[in-house]
Amino acid sequence: MKASRIAATGVVAASAVLVLSGPAFAHVSVQPEGTAAKGGYATVNFKVPNERDKASTTKLEINFPADHPLASVMPQPVDGWNVKVTKSKLDKPLEVHGDKINEAVTKVTWTADGKGIQPGFFQKFPLSIGALPEDTDELVFKAIQTYSNDEVVRWIETQEKGEEEPETPAPVLALSAATDDHHGSAASDDDADAEKGEEADDAKAAASTTEAASADSSDTTARVLGVVGIVVGVAGVAFGVLAGRRRTNA
Repeated sequence: MKASRIAATGVVAASAVLVLSGPAFAHVSVQPEGTAAKGGYATVNFKVPNERDKASTTKLEINFPADHPLASVMPQPVDGWNVKVTKSKLDKPLEVHGDKINEAVTKVTWTADGKGIQPGFFQKFPLSIGALPEDTDELVFKAIQTYSNDEVVRWIETQEKGEEEPETPAPVLALSAATDDHHGSAASDDDADAEKGEEADDAKAAASTTEAASADSSDTTARVLGVVGIVVGVAGVAFGVLAGRRRTNA
């Protein structure tokens, strides 16, 4: 009896955990590929799960934060989906790398040209975005998910500190600390260091080759001089022998 009660309790607890954690996995969310550093550019993925058993997700609309406009937004093609990027004029122009930008992307919309996201599946929608703001730690996007049965779910609620997570939270992109160079100069510096290292290795190799060649040359010269000395010595001996014979005959 005790074993069966323990098992039953475990099943109930597991079910409760699944019920409580289930909605968290069903949220529309956004995550960067790698890091999303302040002042830089990043590739992010909006992950959209299908929450319905008898309907497919056929449309996704991502609204960008008006308080932190982004000058550059480029979508990556997604099979089975058409994408539209909407831009709007800014009340206050942005200055990016010395250039003034008068408009920014305010919305990106994906519309399925097929079955969309079917029950039991999810889809990622990639975007390249930047330059990321430097005066905030996160970007809050508002997502609108439309199903094939015309149901619309608005993921637009913001998370307040000290309060429970809302039922339909908006996707939030956390920003990391700014880097020295937002366009990957670190990689360029690494390449330069690698090239310097290769040049140093080449110089060492050349020096070693020169030393080896010099040693070979010295060794060859010594051998030649040795042979010449032997020949001269033999010739001297022969000359002495001949001279002695001439004296004896005389």
